[in-house]
Amino acid sequence: MTTWNEYLKGVFEKILQSYYIISQLNDKPGDLATVEKELLKITGFFHVVVRKLDSENFQSKTLSELKSKLHEYLDTYYFEEEIKTMAMLYSDDTNRIHNIRLKILESFDDKKLMDKIQSSIEEL
Repeated sequence: MTTWNEYLKGVFEKILQSYYIISQLNDKPGDLATVEKELLKITGFFHVVVRKLDSENFQSKTLSELKSKLHEYLDTYYFEEEIKTMAMLYSDDTNRIHNIRLKILESFDDKKLMDKIQSSIEEL
């Protein structure tokens, strides 16, 4: 049976894996679909973590801060509509793909989310 910490650690690792995939793309036609898929995974996992941290008793200050930052991210950033619009009109425009990818990566760096997730993995 998987413990709470192992489960959370696995979710955090999947988030970092998707972030890494987005960060390593070369902005070529077709990458927009990959960006969309990985972003949906990340935001889905953010929702899961926020809900789980609401329902579980945890004593970690790091997890408490992370929950707050994830909640703030989910309330502030929403790229899905922009990506859908771009996919219909500009899916082959490498400059637009590059720009949206950078904006997404910047949104994660805004509150140092990936650093917090990495430190949470180490703490667990």
